[in-house]
Amino acid sequence: MRIVIQRVKQAAVDIGGQRHSQIGEGLLVLLGIEDRDTDDDIDYLCRKVLAMRVFDDERGVMNLDVRTFAEGAPMASPATSRDILVVSQFTLMASTRKGNRPSYIHASKPDFAIPMYERFCRHLSELLGKPVQTGVFGADMQVSLVNDGPVTIIMDSHLRETF
Repeated sequence: MRIVIQRVKQAAVDIGGQRHSQIGEGLLVLLGIEDRDTDDDIDYLCRKVLAMRVFDDERGVMNLDVRTFAEGAPMASPATSRDILVVSQFTLMASTRKGNRPSYIHASKPDFAIPMYERFCRHLSELLGKPVQTGVFGADMQVSLVNDGPVTIIMDSHLRETF
């Protein structure tokens, strides 16, 4: 499972010219799924997304996670935390080793990927304590965002860093 986390001032998903979902300040998470992914990968990445300290504290240092106030104190309630938008993106699983046309052989087919995407979103919502916004799996989506910083983090659950 591979994700791209972007710290955003705002992000939105439009489908067919209609606004499907949007968030203000928070995180846009692009999610790629492959057949070897498990619930352990979901749990690992969801916990990493929520713990990633990419928001500025009162000194302008990236020291706060998505659930933390700018003053550095925990949020008063989950309802006041920053928002998260999760969008499925099979192209994150592209293989570019040969030629110039990406291969998506590692990207899961919908029968496996849709339930995994739904479980990822549900688990992230449960851990965050409020619903996350989503795209629509397999839809032709227009994703707009204002990347804040810019801050962009790439993670792969099968390439876990150990120290």
